[in-house]
Amino acid sequence: MAHATATIGQTRYATTIATGAHALTADEGPGLGGQDAGPAPYDLLLASLGACTAITLKMYAERKGWDLTSLRVELQLRKEGERTHIHRTLQIDGGLDAEQRARMADIAERTPVTLTLKTGADILTELAPTS
Repeated sequence: MAHATATIGQTRYATTIATGAHALTADEGPGLGGQDAGPAPYDLLLASLGACTAITLKMYAERKGWDLTSLRVELQLRKEGERTHIHRTLQIDGGLDAEQRARMADIAERTPVTLTLKTGADILTELAPTS
């Protein structure tokens, strides 16, 4: 189970995120009134998808004993009306043949974060008691 806490204070849009033993900062760019102190929310979403893709494919290649030297996951997000589109490009380096490369692309379509984004997630919002 994953857990994160996001906290915003008086600095315009800079948000501190704590997850496990890690801390990061998210912000908006100057064009939206932020200070660009960290990635914007959609950048973090793409980062999550990219990390999950890279880690899953690395694990798969290791299990198969495939010669994966490096993997680059390039992601772009665009909105068209009510729809959001994510374009993912895999650059796979190493001694993989065409069939193995195609299998890696197939596995990328079923990584945990990919499936969550494709199927959606139920989000329940509740108010905590005031302090």
